[in-house]
Amino acid sequence: MYEAQTYDAILQRMLARVPNDMDKREGSIIYDALAPAAAELAQIYAELDVNYNLSFADTATGDYRRRRVAEHGTIHKAATEARRLGLFYNAANALMDVPLGSRYSISGVNYTATNRLSIGNFELTCDSTGIIGNQYFGQLLPIDYVDGLARAELADVRIPGAEEETDDALLTRFLAEINAQPFGGNVGDYLQKVGDLDGVGGVKVFPAWAGGGTVKITIVDSSYSPPPPALVNEVQTILDPVVNSGVGIGLAPIGHRVTVTGAAPVTINVTTTVTLQSGFTIGQVQEALEAAVAEYLLSLRRTWASVKQSVVRIAPMEARMLGVEGVADVSGTTLNGTAANVMLTEAQIPVLGTVTILE
Repeated sequence: MYEAQTYDAILQRMLARVPNDMDKREGSIIYDALAPAAAELAQIYAELDVNYNLSFADTATGDYRRRRVAEHGTIHKAATEARRLGLFYNAANALMDVPLGSRYSISGVNYTATNRLSIGNFELTCDSTGIIGNQYFGQLLPIDYVDGLARAELADVRIPGAEEETDDALLTRFLAEINAQPFGGNVGDYLQKVGDLDGVGGVKVFPAWAGGGTVKITIVDSSYSPPPPALVNEVQTILDPVVNSGVGIGLAPIGHRVTVTGAAPVTINVTTTVTLQSGFTIGQVQEALEAAVAEYLLSLRRTWASVKQSVVRIAPMEARMLGVEGVADVSGTTLNGTAANVMLTEAQIPVLGTVTILE
């Protein structure tokens, strides 16, 4: 906005105001007096331009964008800790209780027992934020001594951990919420309230799905996967507890009976024929091809909340596979045994099954 306000432009403007009967050449007294002031003014204009951009949500960054969108009720999502199921056994291989606050480790990631679910079943909260807490399964090593403990296992993901929301994701969510005009239990209100909850990565709202006053909320978790039952139950309780449905105890307005469900996974099994470049074997490209297909399906899950129905298409999947090093051509791709695109319902998301590579 102030690109024209350079040091030279400001200095020449200042010198133009000095009478012509005075020496204004470089090195003169008046020139040397005005030059430092012109440099400072140029710096001020540069900083003014930066601050101007920081005053708008679409051009602000970092903390400035977060503060700007917060004025309209959109709160930046901080990184969250994964909450996992821990199973604990004694020497007789029977489930046993462990102290709350006791800590355990797996692959360098530590967890703390924070909630007893039933005998030997505890909710463990990861000490680290982000998706790292979702990744490992198997034997836990106790950090603290626990009397009688013979074996500990890290099992299901109850509430997935999430990374800190990016600036771009925050802006996208902010614009969507502003345009939806959330108020008083309308669709936009549910999209905003549920989308802001920890562990939720996408939301669809189905109003009056089972008659007047009923609302169905379908979600995916923060990793864009089918949500664990614990997350579905937590969102249900926050919105409209089952035992007091419709009375307005949760975030849902009085008279709204809300049912929360997870997006249903549809397994996509892929079979394709590839022509390899000279010097490559199937074993060398198999993993990369599987990753390409998985990335394509993930891209569909990321946009699931913003489209009416997801369609798993062969053409873009083949395009991604063609980008794999060593692959010269891809043909004859089938999805679940059929050479046709797979149309999903509004409440379904695609997940990867098998990838069979033929030559």
